[in-house]
Amino acid sequence: MTTRVERARMPLARDVLRAVAEEHGVCVRPVAVRRTDVLTGETEIIDIPCGATRASLCPTCAERKRRLRAVQCREGWHLTEEPALEADPATDEQRFLTELRADLTKAHSTATGTEADELASLILDVDEQLADSGARGTLAPTATARRVRSTRRRQDTPDLPRRPVEARTLGKAYTTPDGRAFRPSLFLTLTLPSYGRVRADGTPADPARYDYRHAARDALHFSKLVDRFIQNLRRFVGYDVQYFAVVEPQRRLAPHLHLALRGTISRAELRQVVAATYHQVWWPPCDQPRYTRATAPLWSPEHDGYLDPATGSPLPTWDQALDGLDADPDAEPLHVARFGSQLDAQGVLIGSPQAGRCIRYLTKYLTKSVAECHTSAGDSEQTHVDRLAAALEQEPCSPTCANWLLHGIQPKNAHPGLRAGACRAKAHKREHLGYGGRRVLVSRKWSGKTLADHRTERRAWVLDLLGQSGPPPDPHRYLWAVVRPGDPDTSPLAARLLRAVAERVRWRTALDQARAQAEGHAVATIHPERKAA
Repeated sequence: MTTRVERARMPLARDVLRAVAEEHGVCVRPVAVRRTDVLTGETEIIDIPCGATRASLCPTCAERKRRLRAVQCREGWHLTEEPALEADPATDEQRFLTELRADLTKAHSTATGTEADELASLILDVDEQLADSGARGTLAPTATARRVRSTRRRQDTPDLPRRPVEARTLGKAYTTPDGRAFRPSLFLTLTLPSYGRVRADGTPADPARYDYRHAARDALHFSKLVDRFIQNLRRFVGYDVQYFAVVEPQRRLAPHLHLALRGTISRAELRQVVAATYHQVWWPPCDQPRYTRATAPLWSPEHDGYLDPATGSPLPTWDQALDGLDADPDAEPLHVARFGSQLDAQGVLIGSPQAGRCIRYLTKYLTKSVAECHTSAGDSEQTHVDRLAAALEQEPCSPTCANWLLHGIQPKNAHPGLRAGACRAKAHKREHLGYGGRRVLVSRKWSGKTLADHRTERRAWVLDLLGQSGPPPDPHRYLWAVVRPGDPDTSPLAARLLRAVAERVRWRTALDQARAQAEGHAVATIHPERKAA
């Protein structure tokens, strides 16, 4: 007879099912969609993977995406030939849509009133169709002129020699005494400067003297600093350096960068580029808020903007605030972001064990959010996160950030509904620690393929191994619609997961058999004597 304690320790059936699904590589949060065949009218409900990148949401999908990134990193790191990036020729559909766009643009230039609004709506529809057809970029003209500031370098930063950038992405090739050529590459790590002495767990030794404001602003503008470093590096070495980079937090919560660089550059030259790299933030002053959440400016439909709650006068717009900054000859940038003095550069050879270790290290934390990379074990770590979150709470993260209302300025493209001190951007969320950019940064000419291309190649390899390869399905044959919760045609999640596990087991068995057969055929072809034996 089962006792109450023994029964309480029994695992729940749904937890066992989830564990089995994860073990077999099945998505545990499938999205049910209804597929309709436009030729036959037949409909069916199928499950597609959720595509989550965080293991806390779906370990299976997150691990699949991490492995795909590892493949992308490996294929582009040690290329010996320039990647082919010639654009495909325009299709008949794209030519037709472009000609239609030209006619509509000409008509819109002379139209007025309701006709102009209707033509503008049609132009937007054509732009969307052009993008759906596979054309990159946009035909819409820039609405406002870009503000340009002086490019004179700061006096506290060393000059950086500039060379013409050659149209190549490959690094220097070296030849061994026995005549073999090889192209080494680099694994580079860049960090931000110190904000105060920290302990081994990353928490400040003296929190009162730790510069949380500087740390918060560095995190907010870290992506711009990375862009500037790549730009300076290409101009300095004289060729189009390609990179696969990952942004991760250190234990002190400051973001740092790991880069796989194609080609080799001396450490002395890298230090020179790092020392000469900076990013200036030319924003209005925002050191001391003028308002609080309780006394924040209010939206006025009559003025189409935000008003001071005490005087009722409109707040300066974003453009007006920048005009005032431009007119001040003594103006200084709000913030200057720089890398720290620590730099780690390692040479890596193709196919070496070190290359495999570096790729695993690059993709190690991609299944976790920024805050999950280093688990807080005690109160001191949590307090450190709290202080950084408090510093980020009132800092503007972009020109459109609602926090500008706390500083008496209307954000760029202001609209009703903005809540001062409650910006919804990713950088202000606690789990992102101020960094709102992408975790993985890949240059356009890294492997000559997009992530979708790598995924398609993997699928084609599997289908070819199973003998099921063929022409791609017609993308216009099916209509897709997400099934809403409570739809009577949808089975319970447990039943859907059980079917997916059974299908996965069948598919894996067929794949293992096909792989074993292919390997046996290859051995028999290379060594006929083994087949005879």
